[in-house]
Amino acid sequence: MFFKIFIFILFFIKSSYAHELRPAIANLNIYEEDNITNANLSIQLNLEAIIAGIETKHSNTENSEKSEEYKDLRRMNPAVLLHQFNSKIKNFNNKINLTSNISNLNLTLISVVIPEVGNTDIIRDTTVTFDIQNIKEERFKFYWDKNLGSIILRINSIHNEPLYTELIEGGKQSKWFSIKNKIEVGLFQNVKEYTLLGFKHIIPKGLDHILFVLALFLLSPKLRPLVLQVSIFTLAHTITLFLGALKIITIPAIIVEPIIALSICFIAIENLFTESIRRTRPYIIFIFGLLHGLGFAGVLNEIGISTNLFISSLISFNVGVELGQISVIIFSYIFIALLFQKKSWYQNRVTKPISMIIASIGFYWFIQRLFF
Repeated sequence: MFFKIFIFILFFIKSSYAHELRPAIANLNIYEEDNITNANLSIQLNLEAIIAGIETKHSNTENSEKSEEYKDLRRMNPAVLLHQFNSKIKNFNNKINLTSNISNLNLTLISVVIPEVGNTDIIRDTTVTFDIQNIKEERFKFYWDKNLGSIILRINSIHNEPLYTELIEGGKQSKWFSIKNKIEVGLFQNVKEYTLLGFKHIIPKGLDHILFVLALFLLSPKLRPLVLQVSIFTLAHTITLFLGALKIITIPAIIVEPIIALSICFIAIENLFTESIRRTRPYIIFIFGLLHGLGFAGVLNEIGISTNLFISSLISFNVGVELGQISVIIFSYIFIALLFQKKSWYQNRVTKPISMIIASIGFYWFIQRLFF
């Protein structure tokens, strides 16, 4: 029975992690040619999900009834996949709107760059590029079809300086932005957006961080040791979140992500051999917390941070992360501690079996991220 539960959870977590639907990333790069203002719009997206018609209400492709079609598309070479795109998605440029208060700009599709087939458990990012000629207005709004999901919009000036960044949820328009001058986002709106981003990075998207916090909780759900562990973890990831976002410390995700998976495995394994917090555990949590912070910083750097609200963005994102972690702890307390904490068999029937599952998932992720 335990083995069946283990296999089910391992499959579920694997699927959720490997096929998570992420926001597309759009870069609108302004340039001049013969004193005429033009632009290049480059969008990095999950082309297979668009062709398959994966609905954006799903957090990952495995939840969709079209997941098998998606998997088939993932195994296609670039030429065949491009043919599928051209035959199934008509007038793709009409799904994207860059509009001023006067008119819509004309987008001309100039290239679709699809990488070769690699590990089909990892999203293959296709880059679709449009050209926009003879831009006469200065202020615009960006919108793309609600069925394409959310998108991170970045506006870059003629001198390749960032002017504006916004996360646009599916079906919503961007705010007004300028292609010549920076648009300053209000403090309240900035705090709201980045707090929500931090929370979403834990729930529902941060399965690895959820499992790490759960492993901390399982050893001792009593308040004092739990607060100690979570506080140390929070302090550590806050330090490297700031250092990573400031580019003072830069470690590639290819190194950070496998170690984060290994940290989950390590903490869970330690739960199997002790029933109390050892002296070394706070130090280990601190070290692993530093690595998790670099992972958080990687997310922020991918999205981009407004320079004039840099500190408030960092703090807000970190607050969102903490709210997510607190939610995991509250959920765990209600469904684990309240029901089983006082049982004599808590360690043998709750802590150790669940920790074994978490350790196995962490090790699986470590191998996957390291070698594939």
